[in-house]
Amino acid sequence: MVVFECAGCGAALTVPVTRVALPEHAHRAYGNGVALPPLVEAGTYAVDPAPSGAPWRPWSGLEPGEAAARGVFAPVHALSTGAPGAIVVAPGDTRGTVLIPTRLDGRCCGLDGRTGPNLACADCGRVVATRIDDCSLWQATWLVPGAVRRTPTGTPAGPTPDWATVTRPVEPFEEDTARLEVEAGVALAHLLAASAGMPVTVPDGVVANSFGTVLEVLPPAGPAKVATLAGPGLPAQDTADIVLVPRHPRTGRPWRPPGAATAVPVAAGLWTTLAFHPGPLIPATGGLPREFLRDDPPPTREWRWVRPYPDALLHTLARLPAVREPWLRAVYDDLWNSRYPSLI
Repeated sequence: MVVFECAGCGAALTVPVTRVALPEHAHRAYGNGVALPPLVEAGTYAVDPAPSGAPWRPWSGLEPGEAAARGVFAPVHALSTGAPGAIVVAPGDTRGTVLIPTRLDGRCCGLDGRTGPNLACADCGRVVATRIDDCSLWQATWLVPGAVRRTPTGTPAGPTPDWATVTRPVEPFEEDTARLEVEAGVALAHLLAASAGMPVTVPDGVVANSFGTVLEVLPPAGPAKVATLAGPGLPAQDTADIVLVPRHPRTGRPWRPPGAATAVPVAAGLWTTLAFHPGPLIPATGGLPREFLRDDPPPTREWRWVRPYPDALLHTLARLPAVREPWLRAVYDDLWNSRYPSLI
C-alpha cells in the first residue's frame, strides 16, 4: 500500500491505498442531473496513463498527425493536452487538502474541474488535486502527478481476488446502470474492431439485445463471425471466432481463453451481468419448471438490456487504431453524425 504526499512539504494527502485498474468509466459523463457514486472504491487508487484534463484544444486547431501521436485516430470535439499520469482516489480518502476559492466552478450541483485543479495542500498551499462531485460525473479526487509523491507504507496490499471472486454472479442494482452502460459502450467498440468489417453473430438473450442492433450496421459481405462469451464458469468455446472475456478489476488483465479466437476484454461487472443474469422471468400457467414465475398477476420485476452508452462507444472507437480502416471509420462517422440515432 502507498500514501500520496505533497511533493512540496511532505504532508500526507491520502490514507493508505492499493492500486487497481483504471475503471472504464473514468472521465466519462452520464445523463443529465444523475447522482453518481465514487469512481473508485475506498482504499484504492488508479492511474490514467493518458493526458487528461485542461487545457483542451479543439480538433480544428490540431496539426496534422498530432492527434494520432496522442492516440486519437478519429475526429473528436477537443483533445486534452493535460499531463499524463493523473491519480484518482475516492474523495473520502483524501487528507490535508483545502478548496481553492477561485476555482470552484461547476454546472449545477458541485465541482467539475473545468478550470483545473481546485484543491491545495493545507500545510503549504501547493496546488495538488482536482475534486469532481458535480451531477452526472463520477465522484473523484484526481491528484496532479507532478505535485504529489508516492510513499510506500510497508503494509502489503491484500491478495488479488481470483477470477471466481470477481465474476461471482450478483443482481445488478439500479445505481449500477450508468457504469454498466458505459462499460457496454467500451466493449461494443472493441467488438466492432474485432469484427474486421465482417458480420458478427452473438448469442440470443442479453448479449444480442445489448449489442445486436449496432452490429447490424457492419458490412453484410462475407461469412459471419461467431462471437460468444468465454470465461470462468462457462463451458469452453471451440468454434467461436471472437470471445468476450472478463477484465480483472484489480490488475486490468483480461482472462486468457484457450484457442485462437480473438479476445475482446469486457469489464468484469458487465461480463458477469451478460454471462449469468437469468433474464426476465416468464408468467405462465400449467405444469411449469421451477424457474418460471407462477404468481398471477406477476409481481413487478423490471428487466432491461444493457444499453451501450453512446459517448463511451464513440470515445473508445476514436482511440482504436482500427478506426482508420474505411469500413469502421464509416460506422464511426454515421454514429457521430447521429444518422442512426436509434442504434445508440
